[in-house]
Amino acid sequence: MKEIYKKLRKYELRIRKAINTQMHGDFHSIFKGSGLEHDDIRSYQYGDDIRRIDWNTSAKGHGTFIKTFKEEKEQNIFFILDVSASQNIGSMDCRKIDIGKEICGVLAFSGVKESSSVGLLCCSDQKELYIKPNKGIKHAYQLINRLFTLKTKSLKTNLNKACALAQTVIKRKSIIVIISDFIDKYYERNLKSLAKKHDLIMIHLKENRETNFPDLGIIPLYDNETKKTVWANTSSSSYRKKLVDYYQRNKFALKEISKKTNSNYITIDTAEDYVPKLVKLFKVRNHLRR
Repeated sequence: MKEIYKKLRKYELRIRKAINTQMHGDFHSIFKGSGLEHDDIRSYQYGDDIRRIDWNTSAKGHGTFIKTFKEEKEQNIFFILDVSASQNIGSMDCRKIDIGKEICGVLAFSGVKESSSVGLLCCSDQKELYIKPNKGIKHAYQLINRLFTLKTKSLKTNLNKACALAQTVIKRKSIIVIISDFIDKYYERNLKSLAKKHDLIMIHLKENRETNFPDLGIIPLYDNETKKTVWANTSSSSYRKKLVDYYQRNKFALKEISKKTNSNYITIDTAEDYVPKLVKLFKVRNHLRR
């Protein structure tokens, strides 16, 4: 575990340095909130977000006013990690589940450094692990240890149930980071509901071979979740197109949810260095929430 801790702390430091360098050396929160606490109102200025217009005050006829917000110092950050068997695709130590766990660990360190409470929910088609939000570096180490030593009970996926469960256990408005390959059906409604109540970040994990399958002819493929073997013609152009189309449809649907709910969405391939993408994500969030 010492090597894992060392790696995660190094990546967390890379993110923090990159963000603060971009912000001209001043400290900026990685997890800058969405302005959860209403503070005051002021006159509308060009470029302000029209969604923050205070229509009740503006209707009095003295001009257009927007609501201003004070970022809550003590934020709740909650990770929802898909630990179903489809996450086990990839090379050794570079599977989707490995990258998902690393991202949780890196961001958990960031969260506790900013005096935020950090919690975790791991799901397959059932609750596999729940850690109540808490503060402090000791809590972060305990969370990471339990995450990396987790032995799941089920192989199946049910993202709909995971989102519904999250809504029952997360009472306070939080920054929620959901990490999954999103290979499932009928979860969109509960995901949208989660995004409307919380500040949602969706991290979509992908393994290159899922859409760029090698031409190996007719081969047996083992399904990790059903434990069944099926035969597939990997030389077939229609089979390859089917794989690509499924991923693209899924990606488009998640992007649409992100736009409609004002949440964040990024894709991360297991073969790439995920730190630059996380840096870009949090730079965007900092810029939008200034």
